Amino acid sequence: MRWLEVNSSKPLKGKIRAPGSKNSSLALLAACCLADEPVHISNIPDISDIKVVLQILSSIGAVYEKTNGTYIVDPRPIHSAEIDTKLSSSFRAAYYFAGALLAKHRRVSIGYPGGDNFVSRPIDQHIKGLKALGARAEMHSDHYLLEADTLNGAEIFFDVVTCGATVNVMLAAVLANGKTTLYNAAKDPEVVDTAVMLNRMGAKIYGAGTDTIRIQGVRQLGGCDHTCSPDRLISGAYLIGAGISGSTVTVKDVIPEHLQPCISKLTEIGLSFEQTENSITAHGEGRIRATRIRTGKYPMFESDFQQPVTVLLLKALGRSTISDRIYPKRFNHCDQLNRMGADITVRNGIARINSHRRLTGTWVHAGDIRAGTALVLAGLMAEGTTRITGVEHIERGYEDIVRDFRLLGADISLLTGDGLRERDTSISGI
Repeated sequence: MRWLEVNSSKPLKGKIRAPGSKNSSLALLAACCLADEPVHISNIPDISDIKVVLQILSSIGAVYEKTNGTYIVDPRPIHSAEIDTKLSSSFRAAYYFAGALLAKHRRVSIGYPGGDNFVSRPIDQHIKGLKALGARAEMHSDHYLLEADTLNGAEIFFDVVTCGATVNVMLAAVLANGKTTLYNAAKDPEVVDTAVMLNRMGAKIYGAGTDTIRIQGVRQLGGCDHTCSPDRLISGAYLIGAGISGSTVTVKDVIPEHLQPCISKLTEIGLSFEQTENSITAHGEGRIRATRIRTGKYPMFESDFQQPVTVLLLKALGRSTISDRIYPKRFNHCDQLNRMGADITVRNGIARINSHRRLTGTWVHAGDIRAGTALVLAGLMAEGTTRITGVEHIERGYEDIVRDFRLLGADISLLTGDGLRERDTSISGI
């Protein structure tokens, strides 16, 4: 057993670098399968989900190495598109291998999405889009099979806005015959990041970042050099941390534009910000105000921010409400916060947060990455010691959450079942 131990800390302050985006990295590494030459990608985070993706690449024959922080992926030796169901079902974004491998290998076997346990991950829009390009699908109990004699461009209307399906179909369409148009496409920065790399490889993708993406199929793709975009979700959590601790935190190596939906809501709540071309400084010394939040797809306030912002709203005067229309069951963290003394009720995808309740440290469990972030932030403002299990979920998104929060002044450690610290992370030289 492993757990995080968080003690009430002095206000967070200082500067921290944004890591590479987890969600971009998962798509970028899968996209390498489309190339006929090695692909060089830098700024890939060292997290557990990435390790599984690398295992998948190795299992189907791809060769990779890491040199000076850059992954060099050579897809030419790929000899199979049969992906181990245990590997592919251990995290959500393994489905990107469906689009990437189908385009070149015409047959893919892959397990259903796994990962966060707050909700099942439907893939109906993925299947709809791939079928429109000419794929045939067979759904089995633990995996699904996709086959296509040839892929042909099509006009595809997504029933809902979905980042995963937008990227997946885009991966398949770049090598399809003719023109593909995706309507009601996701606008997420991760979609743009993937399109930018594919275009550097020789694809012809237009309109990424808008709700209509046009793709002119090409015969083949080559290698390229690409830098993964920074992780806006982890960066936003650090900014929220400034409000929770009433302090000033600067996040460097970030793209401020990607965080504007979060910044706008945090400004409404009471934080103030300074921005440069590649940094954001959050000032959280002001009074925290109650608010209403309705999550939505980018560029709205996203579901990934609602869990850490729930902790911030515990400081507000009055009742706040958060309606999560994307994942209405994503409120397991509220039960854990209530164990610490919060007063939050959840019904029909809406959390009602009553403020000014004193939090006390206790044992709590993180069921996903963002819930883990929320519980760490709650531990910093609680009296006593908070012990957080479910570390494996947190490690899916953070390279080293202990190192990062210690850098900002937090009193946090990772312990094992014998009560000893698993590692005593040094932050000197960071």
